[in-house]
Amino acid sequence: MKYLVWLSASLVVLATQWCFADATKGIHVSTFDVDATPPVGTAMAYKVCESTNEMSLRCRGIVLTGSGDPIVLCAVDWIGIGNEGHDAFCEALANAAGTQPQRVAVHTLHQHDAPACDFGAEKILKDAGLPCGRWEGTFARDLIKRTAEAVRDSLKKAQPVTQVGFGEAKVEGVASNRRIMGPDGHVRAVRYTATKDPALRAEPEGVIDPMVSCISFWNGEKPIAVLTYYACHPQSYYMTNTPSPDFPGIARFIRGQGVPEALHVHFNGAGGNIGAGKYNDGSHENRVLLAQRLADGMKRAFEATQKSPLAASDVAWNIERVVLPVAPYLDEVKLREELPKVKDTPFLGPADRLSFVLRCMEGHQIEIPCLSLGGIRVVHMPGELFVEYQLAAKALRPDLHVCMAAYGDYGPGYIGTEKAYGEGGYETSPRSSNTAPQVEHVLTGALRKLLSRQP
Repeated sequence: MKYLVWLSASLVVLATQWCFADATKGIHVSTFDVDATPPVGTAMAYKVCESTNEMSLRCRGIVLTGSGDPIVLCAVDWIGIGNEGHDAFCEALANAAGTQPQRVAVHTLHQHDAPACDFGAEKILKDAGLPCGRWEGTFARDLIKRTAEAVRDSLKKAQPVTQVGFGEAKVEGVASNRRIMGPDGHVRAVRYTATKDPALRAEPEGVIDPMVSCISFWNGEKPIAVLTYYACHPQSYYMTNTPSPDFPGIARFIRGQGVPEALHVHFNGAGGNIGAGKYNDGSHENRVLLAQRLADGMKRAFEATQKSPLAASDVAWNIERVVLPVAPYLDEVKLREELPKVKDTPFLGPADRLSFVLRCMEGHQIEIPCLSLGGIRVVHMPGELFVEYQLAAKALRPDLHVCMAAYGDYGPGYIGTEKAYGEGGYETSPRSSNTAPQVEHVLTGALRKLLSRQP
């Protein structure tokens, strides 16, 4: 009997010690930052790179460890990474971090003077004996390799996270809705990101999310990483031969100078139908002006930060897998016939669209992860998403701080609301969107499930 009492007591002590050791291990974060600027001669989304004498493009992010398998968040200053290209990024970063691909989120900021990546489109063109143009993946594979090495190296310098912070602020004079509606309920004009028509610039801002959200990770009083989220097309002017992170990249740089001890990572929210067109006529000086306005919002969001302790039990990674409905006008045979007819392998052209269609025909599921950090939720979405999805996600959980990163897997292209597909306009036209109107029900269903879960 005494032996049993001693054994029971010993087991309680050992269990307590094990739980204490596990609890004190806690959450750690490491950061990585890689130059993503293409070399001269590389075909970018719209132009060939002829010089690299401006600001560099970045591929940067964080690795969270201490709550299950590591979680990797990555943001790239490219226009889009889609289909098999997105798979390759996630798989390589997962291997480097010692985790699973489904615990990796890779997003682009969607700058237009930047590369694109889709290994499925590249293979389709190679198999057809056609030049790969902008889908030639040599530099993309080089960036994947270097980023994986940076992720692996970052783990050696992981820092403990004692607190997570959240703040938000309104950004003035940047975002406006691109779709200008007519009296008949249809889009009568598109206010692109550089709008020279003063009458269109004079139209109201329309439906936007004016808030920039800021998540920060702290080791005591020291910020380790700052993540910001804002929904807007990132162009001031583009179609040059020089890579540029444009105004979000400049804003990120400004904030990095203001808080140099932390790595600043910016994610584009659901900005598919949002741009700076109301406040930007394309004049070159507007790039810095827009950057300053966004940086000011980022600064005020950081200053408004409220910090909370972060334990391993506060961190969760939930996933909903969805099959997106393909637009009825996309047909495999017709897309293959178009391949040799289209010049310059365009972005959102027959090659990358066929890549998306083939994956959908095979039953490919797109993963939508949600990161929980105590009272914070970050939903990671595919495609060029309309802002209504972001506003809907926030409305679902007003009791939480909800952020959204869009421009994940770029295979779907633009993703509008069901109503928007009947309103016309560029974004929901056969030229731009690879999904059917029913996509809204699929994605909002996934959002409801993700945001209703408890960690």
